[in-house]
Amino acid sequence: MKRTAFFFPRPKWGEGVKAWASVVVAVVLSLWTSVATADPDPRDWNGVLAEARGQTVYWNAWAGDPRINEYIAWAGREAQARFGVTVVHVKLADTAEAVSRVVAEKAAGRTAGGGVDLIWINGENFASMKRNGLLFGPWAESLPHFPLTDPEGNRGVREDFTVPVAGLEAPWAKAQIVFYHDAAETKDPPRTIPDLLAWARAHPGRFAYPLPPNFLGSTFLKQALIALSGGNELLYRPAGDEFAAVTAPLWDYLDALHPYLWRTGRAFPANGTELRRLLADREIDIGFSFNPAEATSAIARRELPESVRTYVLTGGTIGNVSFLGIPYNAAHKAGAMVLADFLLSPEAQARKQDPAIWGSATVLAMAKLAPEDRARFAGIALGPATLPPEELGAPIPEPHPSWMERLEAAWAKRYTAR
Repeated sequence: MKRTAFFFPRPKWGEGVKAWASVVVAVVLSLWTSVATADPDPRDWNGVLAEARGQTVYWNAWAGDPRINEYIAWAGREAQARFGVTVVHVKLADTAEAVSRVVAEKAAGRTAGGGVDLIWINGENFASMKRNGLLFGPWAESLPHFPLTDPEGNRGVREDFTVPVAGLEAPWAKAQIVFYHDAAETKDPPRTIPDLLAWARAHPGRFAYPLPPNFLGSTFLKQALIALSGGNELLYRPAGDEFAAVTAPLWDYLDALHPYLWRTGRAFPANGTELRRLLADREIDIGFSFNPAEATSAIARRELPESVRTYVLTGGTIGNVSFLGIPYNAAHKAGAMVLADFLLSPEAQARKQDPAIWGSATVLAMAKLAPEDRARFAGIALGPATLPPEELGAPIPEPHPSWMERLEAAWAKRYTAR
């Protein structure tokens, strides 16, 4: 390593040694600070591991499901034992809470030492953070486990709601909409969006969807819009002047559907957990989830009857990949990268996919795994209510995030102002 020599002028007679010493201390402290606050280089993984040891990572993640919270707690214990990284789960009701904190810190000039180290994000939140320069990176494709996602053959780990990821966030989970019903009570559930309206008219009060902007409720709007617009290609570009014309069939559909919803559309469940409880309490007959193993996990916990089964709509359902992002001003970037890489490990991914733990599908490509790691996944029992991949089918890609933003605003204006 090349040595750098620093020369400090000696004080002139009469200036005082104390003043000269203060200059030396100030310069040394400035140099030390610039070194101490330098971002870790994700390409130097040994360096990242060394820097991460002893750090506390504040992971901001949605906390609306006890299974997810338990999984995050497990990952934290493993990160502490293996890498010396302490994980604090900052529990969110909405990811936008964490994004707002980062925005507020930037407005206050806090460009380093931020209070958010890692965020579970995707879609509109990622697009907003990327657009406003709020993310650290690129780093994700330097993670040791990233090649196991088969990025060349899996477009989903490099695009988030059509927006290129560019290494600014790491994939860690896959999700796809599935509908579920009690097969002992509801023999022939509707399998298209138009059929759902006809079914609701014949069974008033027996269907509900979560209140937008809850992500599950907003996704129902997108699923309906894709079906009613014939998968209009405009949905995969930034929403513009065509928004009113493209969405008109959706509002006509919802205007017709709402009088036949649970509580005649005057109230909506807050989230997927409440939607599941409504079905368990027999207040509704059809629910839906972004987790294909939701029903199996709930059956195992005796939260749903054993006769509940899942299905997908004819033509497919929306699916996406969930990501982890590091804010540009995060205080513990090395620890955040180490945690994100561990969450991509076959061990952590297999545990996450187990319906007895969580049931969230892996982002890893089986062909990229060693035989012993493929065996981890092969040994997972899907359970009675989880569709095998061939029945789940290829997911419908998410529209551009600008459509979700405008849909949520238009829905609120139309249905909450009444």
